[in-house]
Amino acid sequence: MDRGPGGLMVSTVLLVGLGADPTSALQATAQPPEDCGDRASLAVTVRDDSGQIPIPNATIVLRWMDAVRRPLREAADTDGELLLCVPPDATAATLWAEFGDASSAEANVALAPGYAHEVELRLLLQEVKTGRLIGRVMDARTNQPVAAAEVSVPSRAGMVSSNRRGHFVLSALPVGEHELAVRHIGYAPLSHPVTVRQGTTTEIEIGLSADPVELAPLVATVERSRRLEIKGFYERKHWGELLGLGTFITVEDIERWRPLRVSHLVSMLVPSVGPELVNRRGFSGLNRTCRMAVYLDGFAVGRDLDSFVKPTEVGGIEVYKGLASTPAEFAGRCGAVVVWTK
Repeated sequence: MDRGPGGLMVSTVLLVGLGADPTSALQATAQPPEDCGDRASLAVTVRDDSGQIPIPNATIVLRWMDAVRRPLREAADTDGELLLCVPPDATAATLWAEFGDASSAEANVALAPGYAHEVELRLLLQEVKTGRLIGRVMDARTNQPVAAAEVSVPSRAGMVSSNRRGHFVLSALPVGEHELAVRHIGYAPLSHPVTVRQGTTTEIEIGLSADPVELAPLVATVERSRRLEIKGFYERKHWGELLGLGTFITVEDIERWRPLRVSHLVSMLVPSVGPELVNRRGFSGLNRTCRMAVYLDGFAVGRDLDSFVKPTEVGGIEVYKGLASTPAEFAGRCGAVVVWTK
């Protein structure tokens, strides 16, 4: 239930499995609802799948569906709760919780200014036997997003619509082979086989054709590592590449170059970074190198990265070359090298 101005209670409608659109460089700040003024507030509680046990320090991921803002990733407190004020231009959001290798289903909420909204997210702590699809529907000729496209898997009840930027999410899909169906008035219908793997997310881009004779529909898929997805690697990669804040190295890069050492791969692919993982750009007006912070799976490991991990064990690498571009969780005056294992 939601509490509005003057104590009026209204219900919040949650819809599971709808898409979200991360397109922002700003984040909402976590503040108690009483400090939100005329803005909406959002109280999120994370519990186990029974709804009885709160999950402290679970990560809550929130994406604004209409506002042009960067997604929010914030840890719940020791009671499994997170309170925040909603940006004034946000009217809808999709959110879910993550903890270790477990996650909740996505929930969508409509946000009204001046109202207090409450959402409970339940982690699916049993063995994960499902996967999910996230994707974007575009015009194959213009590459412009196609909104309100109907996306469904006939073997699963329910259908979702792409939002105004073409994004959609299909969650809790049974593991195995499925037929993805996409329809929109004015475009040729598309049917394409997809494989859902246990505990993973498949990212798919769909290009619909207005003239099926002249241009066939286009489909491209890539599988995301669930581990790296939970750690926020793909979100930082999206925004880092979009805003020029960092360099991101994937498994495909490692398989292509087959390096003997992780440090050598970083220095080869990232200009101004030496094999000792030092930043060769001048700092503080001095013409000298500056040692970068080094993290492995979120923990600082000091200088000798290569003694801790081999290239074949790496799932992704983030390289930030300055304090301003380095995310707050990876402090480093001279930048940071962040390595994630598979």
